Amino acid sequence: MHIVVCLKHVLDPEITPRNFEINPVTYRPNVSDSDMVLDSFAENALELAIQLRDKTPGATVTALCLGNEDSEEILRRALAFTANAAVRVWEEEWEDLDGQAVGHILARTIKKLGGAELVLTGYQASDIEEGLVGPIMAEELEIPCVTLVSELELDGDRVKASCEAEGGYSVVSVPSPAVCTIISAESNVPRLLKVKDIRLARSKPITVLESEDLDLDSERSQPGARLVKAYVQNTEVNCEVLPGNDGDELAGKLADKLVALKIL
Repeated sequence: MHIVVCLKHVLDPEITPRNFEINPVTYRPNVSDSDMVLDSFAENALELAIQLRDKTPGATVTALCLGNEDSEEILRRALAFTANAAVRVWEEEWEDLDGQAVGHILARTIKKLGGAELVLTGYQASDIEEGLVGPIMAEELEIPCVTLVSELELDGDRVKASCEAEGGYSVVSVPSPAVCTIISAESNVPRLLKVKDIRLARSKPITVLESEDLDLDSERSQPGARLVKAYVQNTEVNCEVLPGNDGDELAGKLADKLVALKIL
């Protein structure tokens, strides 16, 4: 069984406000490489992929990422998780792709790799939160897609998935191959990496593919949606202290102020 897990290099959600600013020309965050991390839901998907491989004789895991050279850091992390192979696909003109274009390119890359019995990805990335890539890949590959998956079990030529549902969970069984988008759960908390595996990952090869290596549709590999503006919300506030000798007086002045501001 070949399992492909799709990863994404994203801005660290824990970055402090003082270290975050938007470029007024490109509308992209002005951040350093140290502020970029592996998307958390993608890491849950990676953990689940490794668990499934270890339970399935002969199974292999390929970590796949669409990104520039900086994103090789997360592929090294996947190799430290003991993924069997790592693949990066990139072109400079792919800097502003939307979820639909990314899904198309990743699907064509999976075809180039010979296909997969199971494709895992985070249910949405923490930067854009579109949640499109998994379903788009499934449509492109013409295979089932199961979303909001917390646990997976391989049952012959079928995949049984436990999915988050309102007020509980549901269990879905679909034929393999399939795409599953993964959420965070107790069963897929990322493992602590061994120092030995981290060191070994540094010397392992990463395959790099370009557009000419893939059978891409010229229209579908272009973004259908473009970012036209982004800004950091103004957090400056003005504080006015209302004088008063007791609660009744303060309450009256506060009510008068709210009426004047047309809040009441």
